[in-house]
Amino acid sequence: MQPYYVTTPIYYVNDEPHLGHMYTTIAADVLARHRRMSGDDVFFLTGVDEHGQKVEEAANARNIAPIELADQVVQRYESLWPELSISHDDFIRTTSERHKDGVKAMWQRLNDNGSIYKGFYEDWYCVPCESYWTETQLKDAETFESTTCPDCKRTVEKIQEESYFFKLSEFQDQIIEHINNNPDFIAPESRKNEVLRFVEGGLRDLSISRTTFAWGIPVPDDDAHVIYVWVDALSNYITALGFPDGENMQKFWPADVQLIGKDILRFHAVYWPAMLLAANLPLPKRVFAHGWWTVEGEKMSKSKGNALRPADLLEKYEADTLRYFLLREVPFGSDGDFSESALKQRYNSELANDVGNLLNRSLSMLQKYRGGVLPAVQEETDMDRALIADVEGMQRDVEELLSRQAFHLAIERISMVVRHGNRYVEDNAPWALAKEGNEARLDTVLYHLVETLRLVAVQLSPFMPTKMAQMLGQILSEDDVDTSAIRLREVAGWGLLPAGHTCQKPSPVFPRME
Repeated sequence: MQPYYVTTPIYYVNDEPHLGHMYTTIAADVLARHRRMSGDDVFFLTGVDEHGQKVEEAANARNIAPIELADQVVQRYESLWPELSISHDDFIRTTSERHKDGVKAMWQRLNDNGSIYKGFYEDWYCVPCESYWTETQLKDAETFESTTCPDCKRTVEKIQEESYFFKLSEFQDQIIEHINNNPDFIAPESRKNEVLRFVEGGLRDLSISRTTFAWGIPVPDDDAHVIYVWVDALSNYITALGFPDGENMQKFWPADVQLIGKDILRFHAVYWPAMLLAANLPLPKRVFAHGWWTVEGEKMSKSKGNALRPADLLEKYEADTLRYFLLREVPFGSDGDFSESALKQRYNSELANDVGNLLNRSLSMLQKYRGGVLPAVQEETDMDRALIADVEGMQRDVEELLSRQAFHLAIERISMVVRHGNRYVEDNAPWALAKEGNEARLDTVLYHLVETLRLVAVQLSPFMPTKMAQMLGQILSEDDVDTSAIRLREVAGWGLLPAGHTCQKPSPVFPRME
């Protein structure tokens, strides 16, 4: 059993969950479910980032304490994730004592290793992004004006304060070398090139403490300073494992894949690796930056009133439908557009028409011609062997595609088998075989259809755990199929459904959307 560690970013608590949070967390959940199904010992981490100036400001605007705001938002995440079938193993809060202890230990290690010094910071700071900018960077960037953040296009403020600094510049060459020697470290390729250009442009030492606000973790032995929120936040990936001495730290670090949005790529692909190098810790195996979503062709914003709230989406669509659409519609890493018409079209064509139709017609014919009892296979033809080869190839291909987070291609590979199954029905015409009395051929065709459906449902279960539990329930005649308990070593082989097994009558798993 191999350890497998997958993380989402920890989400800011200055605002409520939105579509982007859903997207990253669903993607991580699919990876976690698939690796558990493959027999790995999985640790799936998500959580919230509760410290920093913008959280303090958001709380002040509501006339409440920062921790009160954090508690309110945390409750929304903790109630949302079960509704979306998120199977995380841990939920880290940066206000928890275990996290604070781990961050202080990380600071101490960086300090002991000579990577921190005290100085004076005078430059520009973006509160929404929690990022620092030099005068030169602001002038060189394609911004609206010289006091606008190159990332978020909002106003930056001039900061003048005493600060502790991290010797980021000392790790420039090591980061470049690591990226070049580990081509899978940053994905997709376009993001890797973006990071390389940034690092090759020169790294400055990073201000890692603030004195102008108090909502954060105090610097060890210097309570006048709080630790820069990104040092605090990035450390969550190891504090959740019990850094520095926890058993899970030894077992699961380095992370197998860290999923993030492209807006926080620099922090995860430059600052985080440098901190780990300074602390003599291994770097994550892979950092994958996905794209952003627009809504009906427009950028999401509160002012336009088009920011999609997960709660609103779940009132209209089942969680599995949303999970499927988000990972099917666009390549992970590219930007996507959330369109309700596109969602309904995907659902009706691929799920209702293809998967649902294959399930309904196969189990209906099994009921009609064999009373729901699975017959024994008689002599197989090339047509049968081609279907088996396609199913077995699907299982190998999905494993490989998900190992590189190609979610849309994994779903497409499964869809190919579903379409193959529907063609197999038409090519063999079981109704004609029954009419002409070709019972041996009919038995073989019915068996191959049901077994294909079973293995399709297994491969789709990480994407749609609830729907596939319903589908497998009809095939296996079990009322409570637990898709999280599926293990490929036990169920992945062709022909494991025995002759004489009874399937249930079909009931719609994917009723058409109007």
